[in-house]
Amino acid sequence: MLQSRVTSGKIAEIEVRIADDRKGKGVFAKQRFRKNDVIFREKPIVCAQFLWNEYYKYSACDHCMKSLETAEEMARRLSAISSLVLPYPQCCEVKKDEHVSCPACQTQYCSTKCKEDAEKLYHRVLCMGQHPADPEHPIAKLQDIWRNMHFPPETASIMLIAKMIAKIKQAPDKSEAVAAFSQFRRATVNEEADITHKLLGEEFQGDIDMLLPFLNEALKEETVSHWFTSEGIRSLFALIGTNGQGVGTSSLSVYVHNCDALDLNTDDRQRLDLFIDQLYVDIEKESGSFLNCEGSALYSLQSCCNHSCVPNAEVTFPDNDAAVSVMALQDIQENEEICISYLGECDIGRSRHSRQKILRENYLFNCNCMKCQSQCDDADVTSDEDEEEMEEDSN
Repeated sequence: MLQSRVTSGKIAEIEVRIADDRKGKGVFAKQRFRKNDVIFREKPIVCAQFLWNEYYKYSACDHCMKSLETAEEMARRLSAISSLVLPYPQCCEVKKDEHVSCPACQTQYCSTKCKEDAEKLYHRVLCMGQHPADPEHPIAKLQDIWRNMHFPPETASIMLIAKMIAKIKQAPDKSEAVAAFSQFRRATVNEEADITHKLLGEEFQGDIDMLLPFLNEALKEETVSHWFTSEGIRSLFALIGTNGQGVGTSSLSVYVHNCDALDLNTDDRQRLDLFIDQLYVDIEKESGSFLNCEGSALYSLQSCCNHSCVPNAEVTFPDNDAAVSVMALQDIQENEEICISYLGECDIGRSRHSRQKILRENYLFNCNCMKCQSQCDDADVTSDEDEEEMEEDSN
């Protein structure tokens, strides 16, 4: 049974074992779970904010990705309305007085605990020693090259790889640290080319080698010397592509959720709802759909959960940080496999052909879940959304 950094729930209630030859490992229930039960909670082995997200002033804790702006600050930035005042400020949970930063590079954290954990695990290696960072520092160059070769929306982060390496460099037992990353599903050589192509785009396929000199200069670690080659870095991007989980945090969404829970009279409720509706209209006009502090993370247990187009569980982030909860969407019986959806809310409603296309390009497998089997005789045509995108691309 796989051990993990489970923060609540009992690890004895689930186990990781081989699901079948096709899927490999899976997570199985060792007891019955009711709908809405939290099956397990887990902190990431490593997580990192997307560089473009950070560049555009989405302020997040460098260790746990908790949003550092107050709800009002975030709303003002996203809407570009500097005079905006949010009602019911008590609904904002951000505690600015608890925020701390690295005294050298000014990397920000939501708490002293996060700062201490980061320093212990990886930040001593990644600290660039001054603020603003010297643009000639190898890590600063690494970030600049990545931003210029992988524009938004990002699908991976070079800093996730940097933190993986830094954790190994700082680890008292480097073999144990390497083992933490060796557990993840590996793609074949051909599959790695496919997933790297998807992550970086065809026009950037050759540019990945530009990262290597700066990665070597900044973070060279003999324990994982094979990572510092062209094939090695592609393998790391493939690992992230096939195992990574997107993370999004927002102090504004927490504020709105808390506003929804307020006990208000009818008139006050109507005024508040109209205010929030208009706020999101203003935000959509200014910032589009990019509302959250966004990044990616690797988890021991969550990464073992297989996909289904009719999942019996879902991934949530109840604490507005990178700690993940897997929650039952329906009653789950003992020995039943716990499956989540790798697809977004919109994508899971698309045609079988469209779903399979997305899963092949991003996760390198063909889905054989109950829903896909029931639709196997459907015509191999994409959903209307995909057809519209194809028409736009051809124009």
